[in-house]
Amino acid sequence: MLPPLSKLRVEEIATSNPAMARCLRLAQLAATSDVPVVLLGETGTGKTLLAHAIHNSSTRVERPFVAFNASAMSDTLIESQLFGHERGAFTGAQTTVKGKFELANGGTLFLDEIADMSPLAQVKILRVLEYGEFERLGSERMLTCDVRIICATNVSLRERVRQGKFREDLYHRLNGLTLLIPPLRDRLDELPALIAAELKAAARREGKKINAIHPEAMDKLLAYEWPGNLRELSHTVRTMALFCEGRVISSDHVIFSPDLKASGMEEPVGEVRTQPNEKEKPAADNDFSLARALARHVSSVYEQNGRNQRRTARLLGISRGTLARYLRKMDQK
Repeated sequence: MLPPLSKLRVEEIATSNPAMARCLRLAQLAATSDVPVVLLGETGTGKTLLAHAIHNSSTRVERPFVAFNASAMSDTLIESQLFGHERGAFTGAQTTVKGKFELANGGTLFLDEIADMSPLAQVKILRVLEYGEFERLGSERMLTCDVRIICATNVSLRERVRQGKFREDLYHRLNGLTLLIPPLRDRLDELPALIAAELKAAARREGKKINAIHPEAMDKLLAYEWPGNLRELSHTVRTMALFCEGRVISSDHVIFSPDLKASGMEEPVGEVRTQPNEKEKPAADNDFSLARALARHVSSVYEQNGRNQRRTARLLGISRGTLARYLRKMDQK
């Protein structure tokens, strides 16, 4: 189980996926310097988590980590949030307020959804990055700051520049290093371990004594594409733990976000089907381990596709080399 975000370091994030391992190696290197970092990944892949980890692994760890979501704000509100304001600067400004840059002085400023920031806000941020100076709204006094910038986006900033929606000069200021966080569907090889860790934490939170996942439930989890990535995985597993009244997660406990949305969540929890009686729904064997469930899933997809390794690897979202390793392990058993 990972430590809280305020203490999480890059080296504490474990992975068996090559793409994620490369991302973490680069994150560890980035933590040793003040180079600006852009975290690029789909929604829910853990960009905020990695931003915290980079800060906590850096020399700025004793200084503040300040986060700011750059989307869906008016220019005035963004300017006030980033740079602060003086009393009376605008209607409702009753007191002097420090902005995010001032609060993060000496530490890290995390700009989430940077690609959606307005053109005016982009100009303001560029000035701070170039000169290290800014003014609060309603003030003529120049303030200075020393912050390390980490940005997050789920779209390519380079493409935004091509479209004329993001300033090229700001892009070059922010893009010291881009870290691509792979989506969960490309990390099938470590999905069982992630599910196990989430289930352990969820069972503890819900006060449950869950110790196994039925093979049919695991097949259902492994076949899903996880459009919401780690965030959706955490939510799904917590829902599984909530609905399970026994010690084994069944396929009836596996409810994905689209299913919840479609149902409107109007069904009382008490009416949700819980763990079936083991006499009514026997397991194919007594091995409920995650490794065994993954092996079953890989073998099933392989057989359904006429033992075609290329097609099977593509459907599973893994390389042919990884698939070959799985098949060799299964042959040895």
